Amino acid sequence: MKFDQVVKRFGSNTVLDHLDFSVDRGERVTLIGPSGSGKTTILRLLMTLEKVNDGVIWVDDEPFSHMRTPGGQLRPANEKHLSAIRRKIGMVFQQFNLFPNMRVLQNITEAPIHVLGQDRAKAEARARELLEMVGLGDRADAHPSQLSGGQQQRVAIARALAMDPEILLLDEVTSALDPELVADVLNVLRDVARETDITMLIVTHEMQFARDVSHRVLMFDHGRIVESGPPDQIFGNPTEERTQRFLRAVLEER
Repeated sequence: MKFDQVVKRFGSNTVLDHLDFSVDRGERVTLIGPSGSGKTTILRLLMTLEKVNDGVIWVDDEPFSHMRTPGGQLRPANEKHLSAIRRKIGMVFQQFNLFPNMRVLQNITEAPIHVLGQDRAKAEARARELLEMVGLGDRADAHPSQLSGGQQQRVAIARALAMDPEILLLDEVTSALDPELVADVLNVLRDVARETDITMLIVTHEMQFARDVSHRVLMFDHGRIVESGPPDQIFGNPTEERTQRFLRAVLEER
């Protein structure tokens, strides 16, 4: 996955300013930085919830935000192109976004059956495996309203994994949870990181989690990368004064 000189503006506000960065297959990269620095916008572009104003996003060496013309030129992608490549990407949001009228098992199997065309029996077997993995093997027949926020978020993680994504996007997945529920969700994600080779792009304020699971951490400010490096360096000995100030502020909040 690669962002090549990507610009995103909302009116006169430039949120991403000629952004260049890439993520290797199987790499786990965490984006940190103050609110409004552009982190979530990156995820929204990858989910095609927003469109780039300039530059190109690439996934698997293929243009994602654009498509090739017969003459080899790039033009903005149409919905068919976006839909095909978007299947490679899963996302877990701050809010769980489960279907309240469906049981847990249905929430997980709906997309594999209707989007990927999977056989129902196969989709349900995989869903039950994933529920076991996230510690909810006994809640397949529950409705979301019968689950705690942390349990709902773990179902949302299982739902994203059920699509067998190559890339998993995590957007502040614990920010809507009560503090005592955060650890269970983060432990599930640690297991996913340890047991799979899924590429992960993570936005979080949980710095210990970022330190535990990331191969690389990018510090953002005003739509630009201020500092990049392995987690031990970024959290243990950041070189940029802006990174130092941000981390001090986050630690003081805790």
